Amino acid sequence: MGNDRLGRWWLALASGLLAGLALPPLGMPPLLWLALVPLWALAGSALGAWGGALWGAAAVLVSHRWLLGLHPLDWIGVPGPLSLPLALLLLLLCALAGALLVVLWVLLARRLDPRRFSSALLLAAGWGLVEVLLAKGPLFWLGLGAAALPGDRPLAGLAALGGGGLLAAVQLLLGWCLWRCCTAPQRRRWLVVTAAAVLLSHGAGAAALAAMPLRGEGGSERVLVLQPAIPTRRKFQWDQQQRLQQRLASALAEAAQRSVDVVVLPEGALGLEPQLAQPVPVELISGGFRWQEVAGEPEQRSALLRLAPGESRASSWLDKHRLVPLGEWVPLANLARWSGLSAVGGLQPGAPSRLLLRPAGAIGGAICYELSDGASLAAAARDGAGWLLASANLDPYPLLLQQQFQALAQLRAIETGRWLVSAANTGPSLLVNSRGLPVASLPSGRAATGVFTVPRLQAPSPYDRWGELPLLLVLVGAVLRRAKH
Repeated sequence: MGNDRLGRWWLALASGLLAGLALPPLGMPPLLWLALVPLWALAGSALGAWGGALWGAAAVLVSHRWLLGLHPLDWIGVPGPLSLPLALLLLLLCALAGALLVVLWVLLARRLDPRRFSSALLLAAGWGLVEVLLAKGPLFWLGLGAAALPGDRPLAGLAALGGGGLLAAVQLLLGWCLWRCCTAPQRRRWLVVTAAAVLLSHGAGAAALAAMPLRGEGGSERVLVLQPAIPTRRKFQWDQQQRLQQRLASALAEAAQRSVDVVVLPEGALGLEPQLAQPVPVELISGGFRWQEVAGEPEQRSALLRLAPGESRASSWLDKHRLVPLGEWVPLANLARWSGLSAVGGLQPGAPSRLLLRPAGAIGGAICYELSDGASLAAAARDGAGWLLASANLDPYPLLLQQQFQALAQLRAIETGRWLVSAANTGPSLLVNSRGLPVASLPSGRAATGVFTVPRLQAPSPYDRWGELPLLLVLVGAVLRRAKH
């Protein structure tokens, strides 16, 4: 009996680790479906919620291990001996949050009897909607909705119909089908059902991708991306600032020579309230910081700063709304007198809209962490954004985070039916088409420029039009079916 119980603990741990591994950068849905089988079984297991906690914590520990790249933190004043323990503590806090969410899901599953199809629909749709809601808050980076990329783009095509929330729900349902294959009396029948569900979901996703236009009547823009590759831990040193100015001047000269429409730079590149030495010859959009007076008090904000041709200061901007907790934004910071785990702590959020208006046509902008919120970018596309710009600085984090960022960029392009340009300090700087396929990129970790031709599209995707409505209808239908039977 004791060995049996220990085996179930090991199974919960191993399946949680497998779930974390299945997420980007690997992006292998079949591994996730296998990892979900023990999770569905936990509802009827003696481990129950405790097993769910272990599953959730293990998945987050694997998928968010890039947080350890924060170490060393001495460059922002954290003493050396405290640096690694603090990075570990942040990772453990994220794992604890993941554990708590999965515990709540398992407890709900125990009440609903997950063997019933209506219960499975309700639990899967609920999980998907919670991922969408969490992406509006401060603590969510990626979940099951991102698991299809980069390894299974046909399945990821379902995001064009219902976003990442729908994708997460489908993953859970496919895992449920596998669980029923293992536990239901009519196993052959369930194998057929599972195979049909896999084929149907992939077919629907592939059809949705094929229906997304790659070109439109809005023409295109030539966009020059500057990847400056300035080390974050040294970016405020005089020699690094000079190097950035030289690379910017060179990029602007290249843009003028190559008939470029707009030059884009990564998050935070231009510093606070930048004043360029010379007016820009072409439109410039760069990450930076600015002051905003609110109720007579100045607030510092991270923003995409836009300089029109002939300007040396920003004349319009898009403020960052979703700030990184403990990095850019610290709860009760005024009382604690601490600005957070970065050199730009103490920021305030801007408006929720991700729409940046320009004479050449509006675009949707996501600054770093905001890329995980697909609903906001879909709203920007619905309001007229012709393409998307993701601006980020992922240094000094490891390549793992860049790969996850690229997978999210692909997902956002599919959801909105828009081409996406990513401009990042050390990568990934790339162009993704409206079907989620990367078509051009710059080498990671090196200073580089690239000129991308970006079509402006106006036709809304189904997700742009309907948002989470399909998932809500599934949820309501499941509730009504349970009430009826």
